Amino acid sequence: MSTELRYYEYYQMQETYDWLYQKSSEKQTKGINLYDIITSENNILLAYRMIKSNTGSKTAGVDKCTIADFKIMDKDKFIQEVRQTLENYTPQAVRRVEIPKSNGKTRKLGIPTMRDRLIQQMFKQVLEPICEARFYKHTYGFRPNRGTEHAIARCNFVAHSCQCHHVVDVDIEGFFDNVNHSKAMKQLYTIGIKDRRVLAVIAKMLKAPVENIGSVGKGTPQGGILSPLISNVVLNDLDWWVATQWEKFPTKYQYSKDGKMHRALKTTKLKEMHIVRYADDFKIFTNSPKTAIKIYHAVKGYIENHLSLDISKEKSKITNLHKRYSEFLGFEIKVEKQRKGKYMSISRISRKAKKRIQEEIRKKVKVIQKHPISQTIKNYNLFVRGVHNYYQKATRVSVDF
Repeated sequence: MSTELRYYEYYQMQETYDWLYQKSSEKQTKGINLYDIITSENNILLAYRMIKSNTGSKTAGVDKCTIADFKIMDKDKFIQEVRQTLENYTPQAVRRVEIPKSNGKTRKLGIPTMRDRLIQQMFKQVLEPICEARFYKHTYGFRPNRGTEHAIARCNFVAHSCQCHHVVDVDIEGFFDNVNHSKAMKQLYTIGIKDRRVLAVIAKMLKAPVENIGSVGKGTPQGGILSPLISNVVLNDLDWWVATQWEKFPTKYQYSKDGKMHRALKTTKLKEMHIVRYADDFKIFTNSPKTAIKIYHAVKGYIENHLSLDISKEKSKITNLHKRYSEFLGFEIKVEKQRKGKYMSISRISRKAKKRIQEEIRKKVKVIQKHPISQTIKNYNLFVRGVHNYYQKATRVSVDF
């Protein structure tokens, strides 16, 4: 049993979350008092426990407070204070931190205060099951019980079993910094969050001021607890739009399982496309270069017109997997011709990731040479183990290592 599930059951909230998931699946969330569930004693205490167990709890916000300064001395008083804060809620400023990226640029993170992190966690716990019930099945980023390995496995499956060897990459420019607040609020309502009081608080969270910058009219800060969920809600429309162009398109052919579905749809004149998404990074697989070009322009138009976001023409591209590798989440995917004219998908560590790993290995070895103690060796071993755990699902990982 995972630590998260153990906490959920300890605070007797799992049954409530399962009920919300079921209601959302049936599209019957109207009239549910989500605000009361969010501000219930057990949900507040669970949120505090989740925040406390998170490694980020030692990172301070603009108020310089960490989890050590945010202790529960009196349970009843603590719960009362949280509820009073929400009655007339005004988010504190978000601390701006810039993390260097491998391409020389920086990723802007927004670190909320401990108080705001607790409130966001309270909301996330209740909203997540509602959203999960409506999310498309082949999205893998920031979702429970899903990860990078599932996304790569799906890519390998589509390339190998569906014989889709052309990949459309559409890069959304500065996605997290450019999320349209009005559209995001409408999408939250559409997905099943109907409680007006809950939506009012989320609207305030989105408009939280940024340290040394002030209020921003768009975007959802990376680093916020609720941001990944909102980003998935925003892009869920894209997932389902792509799905309705192929696998969810109503046809006269009846099918029950994935294999039968694929064979039935192959007999139509529909353009085959399969989306695999991890956060704002996604790929659409198809079976011909002509279809890939049409999909590229259609998806570009959908993102710009329906989501009010721009795409990066420099980073967006179409890849023929027979000729080149396609990079995704630190992996590279390609297909190789086998006997009898069949193709097999292969995956390996991307060249960029390999270079980054080698540089980090060199740094850690130099530290060991300067300070040959158990801690520096332990740090090296932890890094190597982490790299092994992340990339172990690649089919050519042994060659790369």
